[in-house]
Amino acid sequence: MRMRCLVVSLASSWRHRSLAVGAMLALFAAHSAGARADEPFTLTSASVRAGGTVQNAQVFDRNDCKGGNRSPQLSWRDAPAGTRGFAITMFDEDAPGRGWWHWAVAGIPATVDSLPENASSSGFLRKLGAVEARNDFDTDGYGGPCPPPGKPHRYIITVYALNSADLRLAQGRPALMFDHEIGTAAIGSARLEVNYGR
Repeated sequence: MRMRCLVVSLASSWRHRSLAVGAMLALFAAHSAGARADEPFTLTSASVRAGGTVQNAQVFDRNDCKGGNRSPQLSWRDAPAGTRGFAITMFDEDAPGRGWWHWAVAGIPATVDSLPENASSSGFLRKLGAVEARNDFDTDGYGGPCPPPGKPHRYIITVYALNSADLRLAQGRPALMFDHEIGTAAIGSARLEVNYGR
């Protein structure tokens, strides 16, 4: 009888320990998932540094600006749940009037989390099925910084997480139209601010 009670007691104790361990593992998993979900949506670049100066490779290549006009390398992570696609813009908020659109691209698949340098003119974006706007230089795709001589301008590079994979935008439509359509579908964004002056 004592042996039977001991076995029952040991079995009960083992069951309680298993339940406790299981509960702790479940809590840990939930906490880890929550921690991942709370990570901020971030944008980084190997070509430009947040708060830094744009390098000559990214500067425009017409008139009195003699840069490489290569769109910057970009990487992003921790996009919000429900993301079905991405869009990117580059805007000079210090240009006179309403500012100056340097780049707008939409239709980047949700499976993509980075663009190589020069994705705009190399054909990389076209291979993804993405479309690019006509910038304020009146060219399609990326147009790098080229402010008038004087105080440096601030350029805002933004990646948007979208709730739609298709904004029904066509290649070469004005960047302002891209901006409007991107705004209607954006569920999150991450940005870099860089500087350039002459």
